[in-house]
Amino acid sequence: MRITVADGEFDAPLWEPASGRGPGLVLVQEIFGLDDYLRSVAADLAALGYVVAVPELFWRVAPGWSSGHDEAGLAASVDVASRFDAALGVSDVVATLDRLRARTGRAGVFGFCLGGSIAYEVAVTARPDVAVSFYGSTVPDRVDALPAVRCPVQFHFGGHDPYIPRDAVQRVVDAAADVPHAEVHVQEDAGHAFHNHVAPLFHHPRAAAAAWDLTTAFLARTFPV
Repeated sequence: MRITVADGEFDAPLWEPASGRGPGLVLVQEIFGLDDYLRSVAADLAALGYVVAVPELFWRVAPGWSSGHDEAGLAASVDVASRFDAALGVSDVVATLDRLRARTGRAGVFGFCLGGSIAYEVAVTARPDVAVSFYGSTVPDRVDALPAVRCPVQFHFGGHDPYIPRDAVQRVVDAAADVPHAEVHVQEDAGHAFHNHVAPLFHHPRAAAAAWDLTTAFLARTFPV
């Protein structure tokens, strides 16, 4: 799927369930780009019955970006991400959300890492039908905006994330306690990007499995196919 915005066009590849139809989810990437990991998540979500669109966030600064998951790949991805305009990224995801909703009738947003931060901003500023945010590093500093989120929203964090201190995670936990449609899950033994099974630097299998079970249950309850 091609998405047109004010300053150009970008790709948002689609993964569809076997039926060819279902509610939509915009899957928002980590800094590693559209890699094997993100493709596997898109396929998993499609297998649950969702039509999944994955917008290419870095099209302005590094078209087609996808990196390895070792130290060199991480450093290269951090460099690319440093040149990325997050506000334009949010706008691109909203444009993808609107296009996907026109196709499917309902559409939500789901992101990891950088994508977790963007998914939350989209939930704050737009009107997705559901939102899932995994370890978005900007979320704790934006908890004041949580009451603006009108859809069901689920957050996931690691308790030993070097990029998101545990006291910052606690701010999200505390804020969500006052928002009935928000929930926060902390995998206390895990660090950052613990769900990424192709990144040995980060992957925590037990935490990944637990968080995915919580996520699929949340989607089944709040955004059924």
